[in-house]
Amino acid sequence: MIESFFEGFLLGLGAAVPLGPINILIMNQALNHYKFGIAIGFGAMSADILYLTMIFIGLIGFINNPFILNSLGILGSLFLLYLGIIIYQNRDKRLESNQNNINTKNIFKLYLQGFILTLFNPYTIAFWLSIAGYTVHKELDMLFTIVGMLSAILLWITLMPYFIYKSKHKISQKVSFYINIFSFIILFGFAISLFVNVVFY
Repeated sequence: MIESFFEGFLLGLGAAVPLGPINILIMNQALNHYKFGIAIGFGAMSADILYLTMIFIGLIGFINNPFILNSLGILGSLFLLYLGIIIYQNRDKRLESNQNNINTKNIFKLYLQGFILTLFNPYTIAFWLSIAGYTVHKELDMLFTIVGMLSAILLWITLMPYFIYKSKHKISQKVSFYINIFSFIILFGFAISLFVNVVFY
């Protein structure tokens, strides 16, 4: 059981840490407020848990077909592009967060962004299916492996935005502007890459 948890924890870190659309959004929002970064992360994690639940109860087969996966990919690429454009439009926004804007509505909106972006990513489905296959092949305890993975993801989505938020006072407005431009370019690149992979491959 300990081995299963440990392997799951390492797999979770491998999934959570690399630079991707979700981490870009978490970093970008954590510069405004810690809760904003957390909201994105929990939204993404909720979509992961949803797909995991579908695997456990055998419903994943209904969406694991080319038409649905391609549709999710196209929607995901468009949503990525939409989020990138929002960041670009707010590129001159000052880092000092307005406490009046930190409300349940804004946090829920960011939660939905993380949830939808992960839900519309066909690679999420492929990842969790591969993890299920890996767990069976290695004869690991599925429950402890999943708990280990989710523990690592939870640790990452809470600690990473915290450190970014706490260090934002060291970031000048000019650097913030370039961070937003960089975020837009990265998200735009992910959107185009996903669209091309879905349509042409």
